[in-house]
Amino acid sequence: MADSTLVFIVLGLTLAAFVWGRFRYDLVALAALLGSVMLGLVPSQEAFLGFGHPAVITVAAVLVISRGFERSGVVDVIAEQVLKVGERLFLQLAALTGTVVVLSGFMNNVGALALLLPVAMRLAREHDTSPSLLLMPLAFGSLLGGLTTLIGTPPNIIIASYRRAVTGDAFGMFSFSPVGVSVALAGLVFILLLGWRLVPQRAGKASTEEMFDTANYLVELKVGEEAKAIGWTLRDLHDALEETIPVLAVVRGEKRRAGHAFYGSLQEGDILLVEAGPEEMKLLEDKAGLSLGAELEEDEVSADKTASRESDAEPVQENPGRKHRKAEKEKKEKKKKKKEVDTEGLELVEAVVRNDSMMVNRTVTQLRLQNQFGLHLVAVARDGGRLKQRLREIRFRPGDVLLLQGGESELTESLATLGCLPLASRNLALGQPRLLLVSLAIFGAAILAILLDLLPAAVALSVAALISLLVGVLPLRDGYQAIDGPVLVLLGAMIPVGQALESSGGAALIAESLLALGSDWPVVVTLVGLFVITMMLSDVINNAAAAVLMAPIAASLANGFDVSIDPFLMTVAVSASCAFLTPIGHQSNTLVMGPGGYRFGDYWRMGLPLELVVMAVAVPMILLVWPL
Repeated sequence: MADSTLVFIVLGLTLAAFVWGRFRYDLVALAALLGSVMLGLVPSQEAFLGFGHPAVITVAAVLVISRGFERSGVVDVIAEQVLKVGERLFLQLAALTGTVVVLSGFMNNVGALALLLPVAMRLAREHDTSPSLLLMPLAFGSLLGGLTTLIGTPPNIIIASYRRAVTGDAFGMFSFSPVGVSVALAGLVFILLLGWRLVPQRAGKASTEEMFDTANYLVELKVGEEAKAIGWTLRDLHDALEETIPVLAVVRGEKRRAGHAFYGSLQEGDILLVEAGPEEMKLLEDKAGLSLGAELEEDEVSADKTASRESDAEPVQENPGRKHRKAEKEKKEKKKKKKEVDTEGLELVEAVVRNDSMMVNRTVTQLRLQNQFGLHLVAVARDGGRLKQRLREIRFRPGDVLLLQGGESELTESLATLGCLPLASRNLALGQPRLLLVSLAIFGAAILAILLDLLPAAVALSVAALISLLVGVLPLRDGYQAIDGPVLVLLGAMIPVGQALESSGGAALIAESLLALGSDWPVVVTLVGLFVITMMLSDVINNAAAAVLMAPIAASLANGFDVSIDPFLMTVAVSASCAFLTPIGHQSNTLVMGPGGYRFGDYWRMGLPLELVVMAVAVPMILLVWPL
C-alpha cells in the first residue's frame, strides 16, 4: 500500500508538470523515472531497460523510414497531385486531409503533417483560402490516420508491446485496421461535411502573408554625412540601439549585400534596407543618425507632384476625382514595384517552432542565432498576430511562426538543427525514381516479414531502416536527425514508471475503484468510461505517456471483469490518440497553431464533436472485432 501511495504521488506530480508545460516533457519523464528509482519504486538495475524496449526501438525505426520516404520523393509525388485540386474548398480539404490520413498510417504522424503543411499553406495562398480552414482538419487527420496500423502512432506500438508482455502475443501490423480504419473514415467524413465549418475563420490574421507583410514595414534608411553610424558594423549598430532591428540588406553604389552577410563598416551614402515600424525608425534616427532614403523621398515627392499637375490640368467637367484616383493608383503601383525590387533575393523564409525545438524557452541572444546558425530573425508571430515586443526579449514557444533571413545554402540545415519546420511554399523535388522504388521495396519487405511472422516488428523495421541508410536512400546524418530524441526519452523513461504502477498494485487499486463504481452497469459502460478518461488524459499530456499509464489499468479492469484483455487494450490505443481538444495534447495540434492563427480555445469547437463521433464509432467496432 505504501508503494502504491508513493507511485500515485510521483504520477500526480508528473501529470501536473506535463500540464504546466514549463519544462519539456522528456525532462519531466526522466525526472519521474529517477525519482521512482530513488524512492525504490523502480529497481536501480532496471532503471534504463525502457530505452531498449521494443516500443522505443520501433518508434525510432519508423522515424528513420519516414524520413527516407521524404528524401526519396515518395511523399512529394503525392503532394504534387494534391496541389492540382483547384479552388474549391471541399476538394482542398478532401485532398489534404485524406492524404494525411493515408500517410499517417505508415509513417510518423508529425512527419506526415510536416510534409503536407507547406502544401496546405501554398494552396491557401494560391486560392485565397484562410489557412485556419485547412490546418486544423489537416492536424486532426494526421491523428486519425495513425489509428489504422501498428506503426501509425506510438500508442499502438506501446499497446502491442504490452499485450506481448502480458499474453505472450502482440497485436499484428494490421490488427488495428478494422477499428482504426472505421474510426478514421467516420472522422474524415465528419471533418469534410461539418467539422471545418466549426473552425474559426481567421481571414486576415491567420495568413502568414498578412502577419509578415514586409512590404508594409520595409524602409530604406540612408547613412548621411553627419550620421553617427559611419564606421560602425551592423553589430555596433545593434549594440548602440540595444535592440535587434533587422537590417535585411546594405546597398553601396550598384552593389547590394544581404544583412546577414555584411561584415564591413558603414560608409557615407550607404542605404540600409530595414524592417522597422515608426518607433524603430525614430530609434534609428536618434541613436544612429539614419534618415529615410533620399531616393524613396524623391519618388514620393515626384508622384505627388505628378498627381498635383494632372489634377490641376484636368478640366472640372472631366471628373477631377477620377484623375486624382488614377494618380494615387499609379503612385501606389510605383511604390509597390520599387519594394518588390528591393526585396528580391533576400532569402526570407517562414518557419514554425516545433515542440522539441532547441529554441523553446530561449531567446535569440541565448541561441546566438546570427553567429551560430547564420540566421537573422526578422519577426515573430504568435496566436495569429505579430508580436510587437523587442525581438531580443522574446522567449520562443512551440507553434511560434518566425520570419527568418539567411543564406540559401544554410537555411535548410540550420532550420533542421534548430527544430523548425519551414512554411514557405516549397518547390516539389520528385527525388530519384530509383531511390523512390528502392524505399518502397524496403518498406514492403519489412511489412511482409511482420505479416508472415518472420521477424518481430521492432527487428523488421530496424533492418529496413538500416538498409535504407546503407543503400543511400537516406544519408546517415539525416537518419540521426530524423530520430525524435525527446519522444524516445519520454518512452524510455515512462515505461518503467508505468510498470511500477502495475507492480506496486496502484493499477489494480484504480481498477477496483472503477469496478466498484460500475459494478451495477454492463461492462460496456466501464469501457466507455475508460475511453473518456484516456482521451481526457491525452488532451493534456503526450499520447504515448497516456498509453503507458493507462495500459496496466485497462488490464486490471479486464481481469476484474474476468473478460478478454483485448477490447480494453484496444480502447486505450484508440482513445490515447484522440487528443482533439487542446493544442498541447499532440505535436500536430501545436504545429498548426501559429500558421493557422488559432487560440487555445479554438480546438474544442471541432475537437469535442469529433471525439464524440470517434467514441460512437470506436466502442461498437471494438466490441464487434474484439468481443468480451
